[in-house]
Amino acid sequence: MRAVVAERAGGPEVLAVREVPTPSAREGWVLVRVKAFGLNRAELFTRRGESPGVVFPRVLGIECVGIVEDAPGTRFTTGQKVACLMGGMGRQFDGGYAEYTLVPERCVFAVETGLDWPTFGAIPEMFQTTYGSLTLGLELRAGDRLLVRGGTSSVGLLAARLARGMGATVLATTRSADRKAKLEASGVDHVIVDGGSITEELHALVPGGVDRVLELVGTTTLLDSLRCARPGGVVCMTGILGGQWTLERFTPMGDIPNGVKLTSYSGDSANLDARRLQSFVDEVAAGTQAIDVDRIFALDELPAAHRYMEANRATGKLVVVT
Repeated sequence: MRAVVAERAGGPEVLAVREVPTPSAREGWVLVRVKAFGLNRAELFTRRGESPGVVFPRVLGIECVGIVEDAPGTRFTTGQKVACLMGGMGRQFDGGYAEYTLVPERCVFAVETGLDWPTFGAIPEMFQTTYGSLTLGLELRAGDRLLVRGGTSSVGLLAARLARGMGATVLATTRSADRKAKLEASGVDHVIVDGGSITEELHALVPGGVDRVLELVGTTTLLDSLRCARPGGVVCMTGILGGQWTLERFTPMGDIPNGVKLTSYSGDSANLDARRLQSFVDEVAAGTQAIDVDRIFALDELPAAHRYMEANRATGKLVVVT
């Protein structure tokens, strides 16, 4: 089979198309013929060598969609459409950047859908991350005022739509004023152009601060986002669009305002409810829910796709078809 292999840690140039053996089915694992997969910044960090314990060469990819080829000793049958995500994909074992992948049963979800492969391929990890952040991470409720920091990312755009559907008022940030219309079309009530500090503008819009903050930029804006929340509000760090994992200096009693709660969300396949995934896919198919696919790449275009992702050029999800 053809696979894109990260030969070593480094830049996009370390990704190379190779002819490698197709995985052999084994008990409790599902062999999937990959049709499409979404790109994720987690894969960018793994490629750079920033994911602990990853041994190179490695086929990256923390998610994919496709068709079951073989599934001995599992609940799956040959020919089923499935979504696969997380659980060590692309890190502890080879992932979705290939024509076939072998995945533990716990990471596989059967989905019935007539969606085209690129649209279906954009959904699994994006939905898992977004829904988990809003529910488990933020415990979002009807009437809450939500700030999405990093609003034009695929998760940010979907978060705005889901949050509006849950009865929240949504504010979102973008670094580019020309993306304001895109955010408003996704259900954002107030758009803030983010120059690094938005506290003053946010408090002018929402005196006292918002109820919930979904932090997708990461540690580069986290301290400012904490100051945007009201006492009793919750800030959930989910993304690292800013490319920085840690804070060099963090003084909790000084940096976290009184009464503001700081949490995080980095969900796994175990956090994804199969029924909710199927329901969301059905809504997309029916046109009652939308997703944003920025660009579609071919398998041998993965180095270019990683450069595009790393340059933060996308507004929406990047998808690869095999």
